[in-house]
Amino acid sequence: MSKQRRSFTPEFKREAADLVLKQNYSYIEASRSLSMGESALRCWVDQIQKEHKGITPQSKALTPEQQKI
Repeated sequence: MSKQRRSFTPEFKREAADLVLKQNYSYIEASRSLSMGESALRCWVDQIQKEHKGITPQSKALTPEQQKI
C-alpha cells in the first residue's frame, strides 16, 4: 500500500507560515504542531517573504487574491 500525498489549501499554507512569521514559532515547533514536514513549511515561509519583497514567485500563489493577479 502506497502513502498518499497530502494537499493543503492556500489558506492553510498562509496560516502555517504566519506561525513562524508573526507568532515567532520555530520551524520545528510549527511543523510538529501541524503534523507536517518542516521542509514544506520552510518553502511556504520563503515564498511569502519573497513576495513581500516584490520577487515574483515561481510556484503557485498562496492566497486567492494572489491567484487572481
